Amino acid sequence: MSASVVILPGDGIGPEVSVQACRVLETIAARIDLKLKLEEALIGGAAIDSTGGPLPAETLEMCREADAIFLGAVGGPQWADVDVDLRPEQGLLDLRRSLGLFANLRPVKTLPALAAASPLRAERLAGVDIIIVRELTGGIYFGKRGRSETEAFDTCEYSVYEIERICRIAGRLAMQRRKKVTSVDKANVLETSRLWRETATRVYKDEFPELEVEHLYIDAATMHLLSRPAEFDLMVMDNMFGDILTDEASMLAGSLGVLPSASLSVTGTGVFEPIHGSAPDIAGRGIANPCGAILSIAMLLRHALNLGDAADQVESAVRKTLESGARTADLAAVGGGESLSTSAFGDAVLAQL
Repeated sequence: MSASVVILPGDGIGPEVSVQACRVLETIAARIDLKLKLEEALIGGAAIDSTGGPLPAETLEMCREADAIFLGAVGGPQWADVDVDLRPEQGLLDLRRSLGLFANLRPVKTLPALAAASPLRAERLAGVDIIIVRELTGGIYFGKRGRSETEAFDTCEYSVYEIERICRIAGRLAMQRRKKVTSVDKANVLETSRLWRETATRVYKDEFPELEVEHLYIDAATMHLLSRPAEFDLMVMDNMFGDILTDEASMLAGSLGVLPSASLSVTGTGVFEPIHGSAPDIAGRGIANPCGAILSIAMLLRHALNLGDAADQVESAVRKTLESGARTADLAAVGGGESLSTSAFGDAVLAQL
């Protein structure tokens, strides 16, 4: 089997964690005799500095032709004053739109070894295993927007079609798990949320009658995610709500640095990336946590290349590395003990592989 993967290191700590992710990908590829073609391209601030735009046409074309895409991170304070349509983050938004990446999957699974790193008590974390499914190409981030000296507006818009397709993705995933879906909205206030709840209710009743379906307002969901996290299985929500709740959910796992994500289309290429962002305050210091990046490689293997066994091996290697006591600075600062550099943690994962 052969596969082509485009690597987009991006900005901040993106290049540092991308190196470790690629090492793991190349190691597992050699083990399973996967003929791997890796190509690197520019995105975000690095692309702005080199080409003047956050998503060069060459990068987009390479991504269209690849079997999968790995992204490090985009953004940084040095591009804060750039026009909004040319900021690094716009490159990622344009990539999602161009490739039709409408479904973002963010798994959150707690490990006893990292319980001390979470602000929640250990007993609340037992058995937490959630997938948050976030709609990625609609909503307020892609609606009409404008600004004058005294006013500004951002429009949130959703169609029945957009809501149906994300609910179906969530439904199919839930059927493979504990058969429970929690749909998050703000239907008591927003028209888009009322359409969301009506559509979600219909899709799950007609197409997934075996599922247990729960509806929560976003404000209540933020509370229940901390008070009863183990009761959730799969959560589905719109773009902005998903952006907020996934960062909150990272605290269940102990750090933003340990969580991966996958952005998928109906058919075609997916983008796999850690959720931690570019973290410019620690960029270049060699202390970034590569767990999220490495686990994103596991999601790439599973969802893009249909190599579930290889994905399991990568996830097992990360888990065993953490259970052995290996920690990067973000985790050691809370749990105590000596911290490993980004590359040393990568070495530890490779040793487990």
